[in-house]
Amino acid sequence: MADMTGKRVVITGPTRGIGRATALALARMGADLALVARDRGRGDELLAKLRAEGKGSFDLYIADLSSQRDVRRVAAEILAKWDRIDVLVNNAGAIFTARETSVDGVELTIATNHLSYFLLTKLLLPALEAAAPGARIVNVASKAHFRGAIDFGDLGRMRSYDGLSHYGTSKLMNVLFTRELAKRLEGKGITVNCLHPGVVASSFTQNNKNLLGRVVAIGWKLASPFLLSEEDGAKTSIHLATAPDVADVTGKYFDECKEARISRAAADDALAAKLWDESERLVAGTEGA
Repeated sequence: MADMTGKRVVITGPTRGIGRATALALARMGADLALVARDRGRGDELLAKLRAEGKGSFDLYIADLSSQRDVRRVAAEILAKWDRIDVLVNNAGAIFTARETSVDGVELTIATNHLSYFLLTKLLLPALEAAAPGARIVNVASKAHFRGAIDFGDLGRMRSYDGLSHYGTSKLMNVLFTRELAKRLEGKGITVNCLHPGVVASSFTQNNKNLLGRVVAIGWKLASPFLLSEEDGAKTSIHLATAPDVADVTGKYFDECKEARISRAAADDALAAKLWDESERLVAGTEGA
């Protein structure tokens, strides 16, 4: 187990699933944690457990990461307390079986699973640069990215929406974002990697209340005895956040703590650059908010 004493880690989506398992493991290693959660009740429960089992300091920040205003606010709150961040774990994510839009008018899957990674990372970069060399960014993606496809003419899937395939598209965006950001940070002492956590018996499908969403949630629950535990699903996130042997590895995709193959679309440098430009456009409207 790595010693993370004195290391400052920001983690999103820490109150359930692999995010919770990651937070608990890092706390036991001695890390100081900034926890960005949506639900205060679950956040307070996690804080109590961390303080009972962990060695470092723990702070809870409440935000709806699909809201760019909330992302900007919580980033400012973290930076007001920490001038240095050693590790950022972008973990929060969800599947939406029915098409919805965020408060910013962005389709909710993209807003939650991609733009929150993009915007929060950009805002926290000064503190990550202050921790360089050795700072790390870890993006939780998925093998589902192999099913993803980006249509810039209908990015929010207004013409035809399939929540499961669109989830794959958002995970493709995570891989493309990782690769493009690694290029842009080359030589700055910050590594950026992403991962597939495995198919985990977690509750992240439970946020859908429509009929299809309930069917998916029931199916997921029935399958859970055959899926990975949350602790096993968190292993690659923890590895990328702490392991000495990946300290100088950047721009890569990992599965089971090993570098893995990505899809043809995920390897498309032009697509990654175009997604970056489109992401900049989508977050520009909330600057100064």
